[in-house]
Amino acid sequence: MKEERSIINAASLKSIVSSVTTGLTGKSMISIALLMVVIAELLLYSGNIRTGVIIHVITLFVLSISSVWVNGNHVSRSLQVISLLPLLRLLNISMPVFSEMTLYIFVFVYAPLLLPVWLIIRHQGMSKETLGIHFRGMLTYIPLAFIVGFFIALGEYFTIDASNLIPDLSFVSILKLSIVMIFFVGLVEELIFRSMLQTRLSDSFGPLRGLLLASLLFGVMHSGYGAINEIFFTAFAGLVLGYMFIKTNSLPLVTLTHGLVNIFLFGFMPLMS
Repeated sequence: MKEERSIINAASLKSIVSSVTTGLTGKSMISIALLMVVIAELLLYSGNIRTGVIIHVITLFVLSISSVWVNGNHVSRSLQVISLLPLLRLLNISMPVFSEMTLYIFVFVYAPLLLPVWLIIRHQGMSKETLGIHFRGMLTYIPLAFIVGFFIALGEYFTIDASNLIPDLSFVSILKLSIVMIFFVGLVEELIFRSMLQTRLSDSFGPLRGLLLASLLFGVMHSGYGAINEIFFTAFAGLVLGYMFIKTNSLPLVTLTHGLVNIFLFGFMPLMS
């Protein structure tokens, strides 16, 4: 009886999802999911924390269900990747409850994300080439990463009130900051926003719209700083990183560039000023 009830419940749930999605095109469903993320972030930006969190939770729940039963490979794949965005925000909001805002909080936020990222990559069968995991031309790209990273950090430094996350510019402090910002923040965010989100949105909307949408979401997901200029500037930074990814298909390049932005922004610039 219990097995029959579980089968009936699953069938009923699937029927509900199918009835809701009937008449909606794949692009419409993806657009609605993106809009829900944007609305939740704008609510958080405006100070409506509770409502923003509730919408993120609902979005995550709906995406988790719909991505399984929605017809259309590119649609379900895009929905699965979009579900990482509310998950990222919910982790980001919850962690300061357990620890003061220090350098190590980034480890607690981004390390758990590696598991769902890996599961989605494995489920979708995304290849290393699709993700941009290669080191071709990396020696040539390293100077580019430093130049682009410095100028993005400089622009962001004048946009937000960035504080230092390390006590000094000693070798040990810089090494700690570099490890966290490159191998946790840079790697995870670039995997999500460039390798996965931009790639899947490009499959659904085309390369240009995929780049623009991924960059817009990258900016919106930085609403936690409470500065509208930061959202726009980070969206512009997302455009630059996204364009670099399109031209080179190099995850190591955009990861290093992203990491260097944060190293300059939260290390060198506040302490040297």
